[in-house]
Amino acid sequence: MSKESIILVGGGGHCKSCIDVIESENKYNIIGIIDLPETKGSKILSYDIIGDDGDIETFAKKGYNFLITIGHMGNAKRRAVLYDLINFYGGKMPTIISPYAHVSRFTQIGNGTIIMHNSIINSNSKIGHNCILNTKALLEHDTIVGNNCHISTDVNVNGGCVIEDNVFIGSATTLINGISICSETIIGAGSLILESIVTPGKYYGIPAKAPNEKESNDNS
Repeated sequence: MSKESIILVGGGGHCKSCIDVIESENKYNIIGIIDLPETKGSKILSYDIIGDDGDIETFAKKGYNFLITIGHMGNAKRRAVLYDLINFYGGKMPTIISPYAHVSRFTQIGNGTIIMHNSIINSNSKIGHNCILNTKALLEHDTIVGNNCHISTDVNVNGGCVIEDNVFIGSATTLINGISICSETIIGAGSLILESIVTPGKYYGIPAKAPNEKESNDNS
């Protein structure tokens, strides 16, 4: 059976990890990478950089699939803009799932999302579009993840949690059962989330707090 073609959008370190997952899944033929104009003609791993953002319309009209392969940290808005641009031109964005991940058949996953090696998604969980569930991340039962989120390596999200849009959760973070995380939140690596987060911002620590909360507690 012939494989469909896919173009990767973004040529950094995350792109290399995505290449490995796509090759392992063996459903798509990577025909090239879109990156900055000055990188055109160079390679990432064995794949050519074949254009920049201005070429998305042309490739979309040719019927190619796309996957956004820039990382989330510091690029959340950029990922969202690229997703909207590809959609505007009618580009297809499949869901990519590593064959080394466990994904319950009772799970829903949006388009343009990648599930990376050794991740686990348990029953009745839902993940939105344009998300990254990174290596060894765990989503327990009944968890909801919004659009354009990045759940980093070795994160543990326990049952019944709700993570809204545009959230980044750093590596080795744990959320206890039933936690909600509001949109536009960044959680630092190695944090422990014991209470829901209702105000956008940056949070970190054990237990996780915003920087101003930590300063206030230190001065009390």
